[in-house]
Amino acid sequence: MAEVVHEKMTQLCREVVHVKNIKWNILERVTVFKQFFQFIWDRILACSIGKPVRYRRLASRPYSPPPEAMEAGVESLDAASCSGFNPDSDLVRLKISLLGDCQIGKTSFMIKYVGDEQEKKCLGMTGLNLMDKTLFVQGARISFSIWDVAGDSRSIDHVPIACKDAVAILFMFDLTSRCTLNSVLEWYSQARKWNQTAIPILIGTKFDDFVQLPPNLQWTIVTQARAYAKAMKATLFFSSAKHNINVNKIFKFIMAKLLNLPWTVERNLTIGEPIIDF
Repeated sequence: MAEVVHEKMTQLCREVVHVKNIKWNILERVTVFKQFFQFIWDRILACSIGKPVRYRRLASRPYSPPPEAMEAGVESLDAASCSGFNPDSDLVRLKISLLGDCQIGKTSFMIKYVGDEQEKKCLGMTGLNLMDKTLFVQGARISFSIWDVAGDSRSIDHVPIACKDAVAILFMFDLTSRCTLNSVLEWYSQARKWNQTAIPILIGTKFDDFVQLPPNLQWTIVTQARAYAKAMKATLFFSSAKHNINVNKIFKFIMAKLLNLPWTVERNLTIGEPIIDF
């Protein structure tokens, strides 16, 4: 009898593994097909303008922001994105991954950045959301492909495909929940198995709720978050999707790091203010 039960359990485990493998293969094929059709579309555009599509570093030519951008300081990258669009521009694709526990505001953060209209066009599947946003910077098109992995244990299988080829990984936690901050180290460990080169960024969400906490608790969380960021060699941002605090700055920071663009934001370590530490 025990042997029969053991054999049935073994067969059941094999079936579960088989189903997971099928699910993984389908997800990989969807990604490959998407990249293939995007490649074909780029080739069509290239033929229509009579020159091949190519990639280049934006830093190859100097950037001189207009006076109003200089006065705006940190917003200088927005001025660059509003410069004249050239239909012959190159397309630079940047893949960004979002990792963290459930209910910490990852999806709200992503929607705040891409906008409600882009949210309606997002590609959603169980445990994974994909959204895109395209900017125009110095005559080039910058396309952010943002992969948001759900934070439950069932979504851990999506970490490899979400992190592969990502240029930056955003490790997120709820500033009012220290257990979500403690989970960041495990998310970091999982992500680094599949991507050793992506820029790590540690992001505390719900800053608007965080400032309502007692000052001594705020200090404790800030100290722990800064220690984690140092261990991860990550830049630390406190943010709020609800009030759009540091959401755009985080993506400007990514562009500045990758494309050698101006970066004028200074560190802010004042308790009670949105922390920026790098």
